[in-house]
Order: sequence, then structure tokens, then C-alpha cells
Amino acid sequence: MWIYLVIFATAFFVVLLSTPALLRVAILKRLFDEPKEERKIHKRLIPTIGGIIIFAATLFAFSLWFPFDLIHIQDRQMRAVSDFKFITATILILFFVGVKDDIIGTAPMKKLVAHVLVGLVLVLMADIKITGFHGLFGIREIPEWGQIFLSLFTYIVVVNAFNLIDGVDGLAAGIGTICSLAFGIWFYVAGEPAMAALAFALAGSLVGFLIFNFSPAKIFMGDSGSLPIGLIICVLAVRVIEYKAPDTEIDFNLNELSETINVLSKPIFVMAVLCYPLIDTLRIFIYRSIRGLSPFAADRNHIHHRLLDIGLSHKMTALSLYLYNILVICSALLTRNLDPSVSFVIVGLIAVGLIQIPFLIKKVKNR
Repeated sequence: MWIYLVIFATAFFVVLLSTPALLRVAILKRLFDEPKEERKIHKRLIPTIGGIIIFAATLFAFSLWFPFDLIHIQDRQMRAVSDFKFITATILILFFVGVKDDIIGTAPMKKLVAHVLVGLVLVLMADIKITGFHGLFGIREIPEWGQIFLSLFTYIVVVNAFNLIDGVDGLAAGIGTICSLAFGIWFYVAGEPAMAALAFALAGSLVGFLIFNFSPAKIFMGDSGSLPIGLIICVLAVRVIEYKAPDTEIDFNLNELSETINVLSKPIFVMAVLCYPLIDTLRIFIYRSIRGLSPFAADRNHIHHRLLDIGLSHKMTALSLYLYNILVICSALLTRNLDPSVSFVIVGLIAVGLIQIPFLIKKVKNR
């Protein structure tokens, strides 16, 4: 376990020590988010290039401490090296797309093309794809064409979901921290050191970034942060869904926790971990489509906007949604011994039911 603490600490301190210098550069070069649009909820100039340091710290810690010595099985070593190569390449593509968008802007269709390109690399070249529902609704394997379509769709949705929830101080970074820690612990218990290292590297970067991004924010992550975060989280999610226990016993598995992940439905666990980004994205796409608007059009109809409208501060909004995400994850763990379809219904009802609470409370002020 010590190696993951080192990875986490390395990423954390890179962000902690480098962000003040990045803030000075952003101020000198006037790389600000200007609150001109009505939907903006900030009234002051805030630098938007925090994603640069999240990207750099995550990749640095992951590369520096990549745990080759913990990967004991030859085919897993080969897959870990392949994952490292393709993940690094695709993160670089999305990072530069995000930097361009943060500085001069990028047309939505161009961003979508980049998402599709990166998704195809991950699905077709890296073979990071969903091959079935693993017993959920009685479905296990799906055809090859379905695997490609579902995996590409999942990638585009998850990456854009993290981009869309980046609307309140500390929200995307905090949710990303919860997701990466949940997946990191899962991979540690499952004996997948490469994916655990990636998850803890991202978690360390995000915790360090939260020091500057939690309300009142001194810096935003921008697309240069939210896009790579979404990509890494999506890769981790797909690897959890497709996890197959090794034939050889691995030394650092924990008996009781290992038993928990063996009976836990992996698709349900992944959806629980990603519950807030997925539900908010699905809701906003349905809302815009019903009104004849572009699903990619920006507005003030996200769940975090509703929490602000009923009187919560940025800080309380972020903390409320952290708690929501954790409660849904706990519900998935508590229902792990049930039939996957039953567990899905229960977890889904809890997730959807809890998120309706803000809409039952009358607005106390307009933002």
C-alpha cells in the first residue's frame, strides 16, 4: 500500500507547490474566465488554466512510480504497459484540445471530433472497451459492433459529464477525487497495481487542486483539466467493469475486501461511483432536447444551479453533492448480495430520489 501513498503524495505536492506560480503566470498573461455571460455565477476574474497542473502532476506521479515490480503475471504486465502507452497518448490529445478551448475557444463540433478520435484509439487500439453487461438484466456478452458502439458512447458521455459539472467551486475536482479514490481502492483490493497507481495519482492531484479551487476559488481547472479527468475516470471505469480475477493469488489482496468485490456487480458499482455526473448530464440533455435546444448549449439548469437557487453557498452545494455521491456508492455496496437487476433498481431509485430533493424546495433567490 505504501507505493500508492507515495504516488498520491507526489501528485499532491506537485500541485500544491506549483499552483501559486501558475496563478502568477495566469495573472500576468490575463488568462481569466471573464463573467460576461448571464449564466456565469462568478463576478470576478479567475484564472482558468488549473488543468495544466492537474495534468502535469498526474502524469508525472504515474510515470515516476509506475509499479512494474507489483505486476506479477506476464500478460498483466503486457497489458499494463499497453494501457500506459495509450492512456498517455490520449490524455495528451485531450489536454491540448482543452488548453486551446481555455485560451481561445474551440467549436463544439471540433471538440466532438477529438472525443471520437480519442475514443476510437482507446476502443480499437488499446482494447479498453465494454464487452457485456456481466449479468445485469440477464445480459452477459454483446456482439463486437455493440461493444464498440457502447464503449465509444460511454467514453463521450463520461468525459463530457465531467466537463458539464465543472460549474461550482470545487465540484468537479471533489467528485473526481471521490471517483478516483473509489476506483483506486477497488483496484488495490483487486490486485491491479497499474490502474490503482493511475487512480491514486489523479486523486492526489485533485486533492492538491482543491486547496485552490474550493470556495472561494482562486483558480478553475477549465477544459484542460475536466477533459483529461473525464478520460482517466472513464478508463478506470471500463477496466473495473471488465476486471477478471487472476488465476494466481496476489500477495496484497485483502481477504474480506476481496470477497466484497467478488460479489459486487461491477457495472452497478461503476454507475454508483459516476452517479452525479451521469444523472446531471442525462437530465440536462433531456431538458434541452425537450425544449428544442442543442444538447451542447450552455445554460443554468444543472443540479448545482438549483442548489444555489434554493440558497446554498458554493461550499454547501459542493459538500452536498459529495455526500450524495458517497451515499449512492454506499447503497451499491449494501445491495451487493442481491440479484444485479434488483440491486440496479434499488440503487437507481435511491440516486434519482435523492437528487429530486432540491426541486421540492422553493427558490429563495435568483442568481
